[in-house]
Amino acid sequence: MPAFSQATVSNRLLKALAPEAFEWLRPEMTAIDLGLKYVVVEANEPTLQVCFIESGLASMVAVSSDDEAVEVGHVGREGLGGHHVLLMTETTPNRTFMQVAGTGIAVPIEHFLSIVDDHKPTRDLLLRYVHSASLQLAHSALANARYSMQERLARWLLMCHDRLEGDNLALTHEFLGMMLGVRRAGVTNELHILEGVHAIKSTRGNVKILDRQKLQDIAGGCYGLPEAEYERLIGIPMSHMHRGSSHRIFKLKNINNGPASS
Repeated sequence: MPAFSQATVSNRLLKALAPEAFEWLRPEMTAIDLGLKYVVVEANEPTLQVCFIESGLASMVAVSSDDEAVEVGHVGREGLGGHHVLLMTETTPNRTFMQVAGTGIAVPIEHFLSIVDDHKPTRDLLLRYVHSASLQLAHSALANARYSMQERLARWLLMCHDRLEGDNLALTHEFLGMMLGVRRAGVTNELHILEGVHAIKSTRGNVKILDRQKLQDIAGGCYGLPEAEYERLIGIPMSHMHRGSSHRIFKLKNINNGPASS
């Protein structure tokens, strides 16, 4: 069994926990491989464990009664799969599965919730994360209603870049189409436009970020505020990409450590 250390884990929430809370969780931590399409949370079934994502990218997908599906959120190393249990519900109609393979740390629900119940700082931190995730969903709705497909695509690519290691994103056109709620052909056209301005390089099953700042300029106001809010609420950046990034335009007071770094 791996000897988990708070200093070496990649997950931002685990890093943000009080040291004693991490130690209470550690005996029940299990390292798991999160293969492509691995189901982190199954819709309408009791959630038996939470999964702190260490690497890779999970998609949270909403499915209608007539089986139309669209991605409504990402989970990477900034968060955990199964956060609905923090709101005292053991099931959710949304499905979460891996779109980019990776690894995670699983904790059984009973042990996880016992620590949440008994340790107020942990409970407060994780409920702030739930708020942060809800804000990201709200901004997805805002982006879908008020921003162009190119702006929305730039936003989604930035969000993936925040959650994955390196500049090569293992994303298919099919996945990007599901993210944006459009057909694959529409995604291909928009990727060509982003390639034309040298923001990205798109090949089969991969998008390489060439110029992050250019993507941020294209995304405009539909990207940045939720990321700044995450740092304010959790106390550490969602990604190292945010150091020196445009999230600084949002001057939000960090509730743990005073003003956010600038």
